[in-house]
Amino acid sequence: MPLDVLIVDDSAAIRKILQRVLQQSELVLGKVVEAADGREALEALKTQKVGLILSDINMPNMDGLQLLGQLKSDDQWKHVPVIIISTEGSQTKVMEAVQLGAKGFVRKPFTAEQIKEKLAGIG
Repeated sequence: MPLDVLIVDDSAAIRKILQRVLQQSELVLGKVVEAADGREALEALKTQKVGLILSDINMPNMDGLQLLGQLKSDDQWKHVPVIIISTEGSQTKVMEAVQLGAKGFVRKPFTAEQIKEKLAGIG
């Protein structure tokens, strides 16, 4: 069954790169939805069901950790795997993301292989 994915990052370039990496991965992709921040992501999720979320941390309006907290406290979304992809590499932020329920953490700049490795256990 195809996997619908939500990519949340304030950089359009990063969203396009992640979309390309997803297409090259072993995942059977369905629809790929994009959002520029956590608020946009929550709006998109009102109309679009997804099976995977890739999210940055540092974004305007609502950051990735706030988004993750909201997703994990909502019965509809708490089981959807979230992989954080961010320049934010501090141990504190990584631990916070994991404690909030992130399935994985990849630091930017990333390679396609690093992303594919994190996706291997999903889908």
